[in-house]
Amino acid sequence: MPTSKPELALRTPQFRTLTAGWASTNFADSVLVLILAVWVTDLSGSAALGGATFAALGVPALAAPFLGRLADRVSRRRMLVWTYVGGALVLLPLLGVSRAEHVWVVYVVTVLYATVAYVTAACQSGILKDLLPDEALGHANGRLTAIDQVFRIAMPVLGAAVYAWVGPAPLVVAAVVGFGASAAVFAAVRITESAPDDEVPAGFWDEATEGFRYLFSTPPLGGMTTAILWAMAAVGLVNAVAFAILEHLGLAAALLGPITALQGVAGLAAGLVVGRLMLRFGRLRVFSLGLVGLGLGLVPLAGSWIVPAVLGMGVIGFAATSAVVAYVTERQVRTPARMQGRVGAASHVVLNLPGVLVTLAGAAALAVVDHRVLVAVNVAVCLVCGLAALRLRAPATAAD
Repeated sequence: MPTSKPELALRTPQFRTLTAGWASTNFADSVLVLILAVWVTDLSGSAALGGATFAALGVPALAAPFLGRLADRVSRRRMLVWTYVGGALVLLPLLGVSRAEHVWVVYVVTVLYATVAYVTAACQSGILKDLLPDEALGHANGRLTAIDQVFRIAMPVLGAAVYAWVGPAPLVVAAVVGFGASAAVFAAVRITESAPDDEVPAGFWDEATEGFRYLFSTPPLGGMTTAILWAMAAVGLVNAVAFAILEHLGLAAALLGPITALQGVAGLAAGLVVGRLMLRFGRLRVFSLGLVGLGLGLVPLAGSWIVPAVLGMGVIGFAATSAVVAYVTERQVRTPARMQGRVGAASHVVLNLPGVLVTLAGAAALAVVDHRVLVAVNVAVCLVCGLAALRLRAPATAAD
């Protein structure tokens, strides 16, 4: 099969170097995520305190709009260098944590550690926009998503094994090295960036909402953003009833990890092919059918048969990944170079925060509502969002 022009655009030394840097960042970002909660639980003897670690991971979402604004005003490459240096340094105090009295240190470090991912999200989109033609953005996002899925599959298993064997210190050191390597890559690579935004800073509210206003007011991003916000919230509801689903299927709770890994494998497959799918069918069609596929994949989770439910998880992984990559690519194409930080940060919040909030609400609802009812609600929401998105139409661009 001949290589397409978008794929050729990814073979430049700059993109390959940046991909290596982001892969190292992704490793550093993921290696401690689950282990921090387990560590706090072991130190404190409290599952509640361990669970609170996941809440700490979400705190930087509050700063995302301002991180995006900063990314539009400075050199994004330099911003990433300093962020990764800082990410390596803030992890070092974890090497001195050994008692329950040190749990507060883990919480503080967790918030700072999670902030690195939000800075990466704010800067990555603009760098890709400056580096690649619009028609290559889908392939680039698919490749980076595939890398993300590899670490999503491997890190929980590898991290848990290392933690159980020798404790958290090697994982902390590995994350420090990962961030250090990323900083070195971005310090060395040379790319031509668009001129920083020199607008006079607006008021607090305008600064905080600028990216969101652009997302919701720009066609077809407004309709896509509304659709994916509701769909990601629905996925959060499924997360809340995950253990109830396993119990209904007669599966042990410990199997959640392997089943989630299967979902990650399907997401990896989607990342490898979604660029070609968008070229053939268009970003909007891939996005819409991805949401429909997400709804259909959820259907077997309300049943009692294991094989369909497991296959449904695979469909969910492929469909959700395809929809997210198509949405991110459409956002990049429709957004000016020096608004990428604000709009990218806003979309990162849209993709993540609703699911977190609905997960909490779903956990409470499970006490009074059968999990199958909640799954049925999720199915309906995703199907309605996907079918509604099929009616969206986009202004023509060179990349369409």
